[in-house]
Amino acid sequence: MANTTSAIKAARKTVRFTARNKITKTRLKTLHKKLNTAVEAGDAAASKTAASAYISAMDKAVKSHVVHKNAASRAKAHAAKHVAAK
Repeated sequence: MANTTSAIKAARKTVRFTARNKITKTRLKTLHKKLNTAVEAGDAAASKTAASAYISAMDKAVKSHVVHKNAASRAKAHAAKHVAAK
């Protein structure tokens, strides 16, 4: 158990941030799966829409420091490559 006031506050913050990060990462995984299914189906319009949503969510995750900017850049490039190929 935390002994100091600052440690108690840090523990509270950790719980809050962990919940936020989990929600964001789960949303990213769902959007990534939707993008993959759209690409595999060969639907160009759905792929473009899914890629746009995924890239936007990834940018927001970087902004809130949930995902590292280089990891997001790599994921966005991968998504754009799939859309450009179709």
